Amino acid sequence: MKELLRSNDPVRISRVLDLLQGEGILAFELDQHMSVLEGSIGILPRRVMIADRDEFMARAILRDAGLDD
Repeated sequence: MKELLRSNDPVRISRVLDLLQGEGILAFELDQHMSVLEGSIGILPRRVMIADRDEFMARAILRDAGLDD
């Protein structure tokens, strides 16, 4: 598994997950429930993970959508 993205912006993460799903790339979000530990203020970033074999295509999709950093 590779980390594709790390962000604390839930809208951005949702958009990335939707784009990848639309292209048939399985992606999932880690650390989404860590806000319980921080008091729900959103300072801990969430991670989007993908399979190693999908990394090149996923990064290209994010770049084309303007969502890469």
